[in-house]
Amino acid sequence: MGVAATGLSWPIGRHRSRVVSLLAAFAALALGLAGCSAPIGNARLASVTPSGDGTLRIGVILDSTGSSAFLNESELAAAKLAIKQINDAGGYKGRPVELLPASAAGEGSSASQGAGAAAFTADTAAQAKALLSAHADVVVGPTDSSHAPAAIDVLSPARIPLISPANTASGLSSYKSGGFYFRTSAADAAQGSVLAKLAHDAGAKRISVLHEAGDYGTRVSGAVMDAARSLGIEAVSNVEFTAGKAAPAAAGIKSGTPDAVVVVARDGAQGALAELMNAGLSGKSLILSDGAIRQYGTALGAGGLHGARGILPGVFPSAEFQADLTGIDPKLKDTTYAAETYDAVTLAALAAAAAGDDAGGSIAAWLTTVSGGARPTWGDAATKERTSCTSYKDCVEVLKGAKLPDYDGESGTIGFDANGDVTSSNYMVFTYGADNTARVSGKETASRTP
Repeated sequence: MGVAATGLSWPIGRHRSRVVSLLAAFAALALGLAGCSAPIGNARLASVTPSGDGTLRIGVILDSTGSSAFLNESELAAAKLAIKQINDAGGYKGRPVELLPASAAGEGSSASQGAGAAAFTADTAAQAKALLSAHADVVVGPTDSSHAPAAIDVLSPARIPLISPANTASGLSSYKSGGFYFRTSAADAAQGSVLAKLAHDAGAKRISVLHEAGDYGTRVSGAVMDAARSLGIEAVSNVEFTAGKAAPAAAGIKSGTPDAVVVVARDGAQGALAELMNAGLSGKSLILSDGAIRQYGTALGAGGLHGARGILPGVFPSAEFQADLTGIDPKLKDTTYAAETYDAVTLAALAAAAAGDDAGGSIAAWLTTVSGGARPTWGDAATKERTSCTSYKDCVEVLKGAKLPDYDGESGTIGFDANGDVTSSNYMVFTYGADNTARVSGKETASRTP
């Protein structure tokens, strides 16, 4: 998750768009650098000795500032809903699971007002330290990818897992957390195969990519080119541009006569699209990445995007899930990242239940298994049969039946790999009308082996 909104918006009954942008300055953050005191090894696949105190405490970190802070209400409502349903199902070892900070659990409070507000006004590292002091066993958050290293560097040395519902920066897959970092949202590069598939399904034989300079553009465009080749599409060119200076790149792409052009951009998306249209590339030939899709309307030439397609990560929440969320927060108007937050909290509790231990090391060691992902090489987690389940209550019943749960949640199939990344990524497909407005037209899933 980044910090600039896409501009697509729906009321809660139709689901507001996913916010997937990340400012270039933050995207260039040193995500590949190690947390200087992170533990060595990979806790996701490690054998551990139980050390919990019998009470499961799940902390929440929210973004206190920036454009992504408006997502706090959605994420907090989802966390509170998951805790409620876990406790309604008997909690952990017959005890209620606690939501931290304590003020966040108050009925009817939101993340931007009331009792919960003060707990989330500090920066990310300070929130993480406060949760350590409150004896959190696992933490969910933060939203913005650029904030994740600060939380990882505090929590990982203390062997506390961090599960972000919204981080998308690809570099976080290799950030040295010692195996204590997970995310229920897909990394940016995962969309590459879906973008290439859209071109293939439309009959494209030759494809070019116009990508904005920066980590996001480089990683996603590379993934598109690789996926296109695997589908038998000729990858004509992958051309970089800087925001506001896309004309030469657009002209170069035009000279290659591609059937389809994939635009991978964020801040410079509108300018890049305008230059492509000036070069004679428009409409059905254009495919937009998650950072480029928005409601352009009159900002671009009339009908310039008619027939163009784009994607946003995630799924539309079910009516039941929306109703449950508004039962927690009646004023909730946005459900962005609610499904991923709900699944992160549920998986944390389920990992503790499977381990029979609420210590962070045990939770980290079992998260891949109960998510249906990579298996470690030790004990029951390596060999016991897994059974699909879709709620904490049902998954606990699977455990009682001497099998292992494979949780498929509100966000879909998860399957954490050895890097803590999801191996199944859902995307909503949008098609633009003559008014340059995008409307949902389908869905796609990108899956890979854990």
